[in-house]
Amino acid sequence: MPPMLIHFAILLALAGVIYLACEYFVNAIEWAGRKMKVGQQATGTVLAAFGTALPESIVTLVAVAFARDQAQRDIGVGAALGGPLALATLAYAVVAVTLLLHRRTFAETGANKAWFRELAGDQRWFLAIFVVKLALGLFVLSWKPLLGFAFIAAYAVYCWQEVHASGHEEEGALEHLKFAPHAPNPSTAMVMLQVALSLVVIFVASRLFVAQLDAIGPALGLRPQVLALLLAPIATELPETLNAVIWVRQGKTRLALANISGAMMIQATIPTAFGLFFTPWLLQPALMLAGAVTALTIATMYVTFSRGWISRRFLAAVPLFYIAFIAIVLALGLE
Repeated sequence: MPPMLIHFAILLALAGVIYLACEYFVNAIEWAGRKMKVGQQATGTVLAAFGTALPESIVTLVAVAFARDQAQRDIGVGAALGGPLALATLAYAVVAVTLLLHRRTFAETGANKAWFRELAGDQRWFLAIFVVKLALGLFVLSWKPLLGFAFIAAYAVYCWQEVHASGHEEEGALEHLKFAPHAPNPSTAMVMLQVALSLVVIFVASRLFVAQLDAIGPALGLRPQVLALLLAPIATELPETLNAVIWVRQGKTRLALANISGAMMIQATIPTAFGLFFTPWLLQPALMLAGAVTALTIATMYVTFSRGWISRRFLAAVPLFYIAFIAIVLALGLE
């Protein structure tokens, strides 16, 4: 079998492993939210998002803090910009496509409209922070590393707001914990064990997935920086995307969207803080373009969410922003 086909076969197998691990993770994180007396929305925006984004944030920290040369630091910064782009375009679209395939829609109820307007608030939070993140990439400032603490503080305030926000009626039933299928109320220790083990599997499988992309990239003629910006984020954001697929299948669409929204807030703050701490945070043209496309996408999402309703077909078309970004990068030779 040709080496390229072997790599693609491994990619498919790893995607399957990540999906199964995500099944265990979303099941456990819902139980963790109940044990911690956290509402369903905060379970998605804070607990689930933090759990799946923590491993990739650590990878970004390692890339920028312990890199052997500037090229590796550039890859870490590229991943910090590519992650939000992948989430803003591809992850939301996967939710829409899953809804379309299962012939489900966003019910135009008063509760849903109110929730969508709250989600618009998340987009506003993200957009404000993200614009500052991009602006800092244009200037040389001696005190720029200190601003990393401001990004961490912004995420802490966001988490506090989400945890203390008014609750909504929960979607769907809470399934039995997979590690204790016969226990109507499993122990906290068993819940946290399932969370931890599923995260370990997700982390290891995601790293192997990225490694396969690293092997495929040169064969496709892609430089490391372009791979970090275009393809690697698709792999690193795969857990959040698959979480969304699982929750939509269970009829928990709001939870799926909340998970993506919360993951984007982490991507806008924590990796950026690491970049500010350990790099000059001067963004190359391709990175600025990625940021501009991300900001444009989120601004569009903010306007539509603010109306209290959003079309599945509109969400499914959001990857056009990502395709346009790739076309511009390749046409202008920004790699």
